[in-house]
Amino acid sequence: MPGARFRLGDSRCTGLFRGSFARTLLPMDEELPPFTPHEPQEAQGRPVWLKIAVIGSILVGGAVAILLGSDAGNAFTYSKPLTDVVSDPESFEGRELRVEGLLRQGSIQFREDPCEWRFVLEKDEREMAVQFPQCVVPDTFRDGFGITVTVEGTVQSDGTFHASQVVPRCPSKYEMEQRIQSGETMPHDQSAPGA
Repeated sequence: MPGARFRLGDSRCTGLFRGSFARTLLPMDEELPPFTPHEPQEAQGRPVWLKIAVIGSILVGGAVAILLGSDAGNAFTYSKPLTDVVSDPESFEGRELRVEGLLRQGSIQFREDPCEWRFVLEKDEREMAVQFPQCVVPDTFRDGFGITVTVEGTVQSDGTFHASQVVPRCPSKYEMEQRIQSGETMPHDQSAPGA
């Protein structure tokens, strides 16, 4: 094409240059193809925000169902002061509670058939009778050591606490040293002086 004049034109390349800003030289006497911008396609079906909301709701609902069906449901147990439970046992009747108190000395009783432990927790001159219908309690659950015990369970109609779990709190290292110096023995240390 000697003597032909060229102009810069739009490229409709495929393959390697697709999507690039590649330009081609077109002869001046050729007409440029009409420019047709790509129209965005309309979304099919429901809006995106609705899909995200539905999926999010399903995930949150599934997580809640798993938590309530597992042992993590115990995390929803109310922790109440012993004085509140003893003052108004009717308001707590049948609800899963966690209560802490000092084990009253001489109150532990054990029955073998059927297995059951009975004891009394006290705090601020208030007392609460506890029944624990299992054969085994932790090693540190012993009388005469002034230990704090946390019980988890429900209040019965007669005001007795029916425990499903008993957790004695071990004294801290500082408390242990003070008690040993005063001549006491620790419930979990058989080699302590006076044991």
